[in-house]
Amino acid sequence: MSVDAVLLVGGKGTRLRPLTLSAPKPMLPTAGVPFLTHMLSRIRAAGITHVVLGTSYKAEVFEEHFGDGSHLGLELEYVVEEVPLGTGGGIRNVADRLRGDTAMIFNGDILSGVDLGAVLDTHREADADVTLHLVKVEDPRRFGCVPTDGDGRVTAFLEKTDNPPTDQINAGCYVFRRSVLESIPAGREVSVERETFPGLLASGARVQGHVDASYWLDLGTPAAFVRGSADLARGIAPSAALPKPAGEAIVLDGAVLREGATVTGGATIGAGCQLGVDAKVDGAVVFDGAVIGAGAVVERSVIGAHARIGDGAVVRDAVIGDGAVVGANCELRDGVRVWPGVHLPDGGVRFSADA
Repeated sequence: MSVDAVLLVGGKGTRLRPLTLSAPKPMLPTAGVPFLTHMLSRIRAAGITHVVLGTSYKAEVFEEHFGDGSHLGLELEYVVEEVPLGTGGGIRNVADRLRGDTAMIFNGDILSGVDLGAVLDTHREADADVTLHLVKVEDPRRFGCVPTDGDGRVTAFLEKTDNPPTDQINAGCYVFRRSVLESIPAGREVSVERETFPGLLASGARVQGHVDASYWLDLGTPAAFVRGSADLARGIAPSAALPKPAGEAIVLDGAVLREGATVTGGATIGAGCQLGVDAKVDGAVVFDGAVIGAGAVVERSVIGAHARIGDGAVVRDAVIGDGAVVGANCELRDGVRVWPGVHLPDGGVRFSADA
């Protein structure tokens, strides 16, 4: 079985603004490297070397950073989606770049610990037309459910419900027989969940489920992004691409921590950052060049590149855009988002998303 990988990375990442105003979501620094680097490392570890990236928003950024992929032991190709095509249309749009008889498809914003080789084994052993990674979650009410029969065949694709019949959900990783992939209509928007997969079931195709309870997280929101980065840094989520050994924190080269400054909870401190005396950063992501003032507290937040957090400020569960300035003794919490370049004054000002 000859396998290509396809990464769908064309989304605008609107739920992560303002972080995605300057970079596509898969390129945001996550545990010290662009998130896509973690995904590519896992694909390479599974023995897949030819990867096609389906891009759209800020498409040039991907090739500028990764080039031909040779430094990662991969061969990368890029296909730009000129108009929105949906997941199914995006998959079909890269068909002419595929080389093998099988394609493994990944949504570009999912952090997963699934054994990719085992998913491919399931596909091969079932002689499936399509195989879906299905992950068991504690609360499936927030997701569409995908039940399977005793042989692991998918029996339905169900919408969200308050009384789901199964705890299995679509985990955003698929294996397609190439001929099936090429049967998706070209040149228009297609939803795999609403059109492709139900159509395959109706036609009697073999749609197989690979079910497990592995680590799984959709990084679409700031809170999830922060959690995912911390889980990578601490080794809870797997990756072969960490720039430093997994542990309580990742502090990149060139960062300066003054006396009494602490970094905990899987936080990442970017290159060239400065943490003042007694500053505390816990479970947060601090992009390159940011400055955290003396006595400041930053928890479960994202601090954009070259942003400045004033002395004594408290930032909890917030997003601070690139180059923004948070004045001394400000308190930001509960989902506040500060846009790039904004200056908040000194003086104990309090901001919250529900204020």
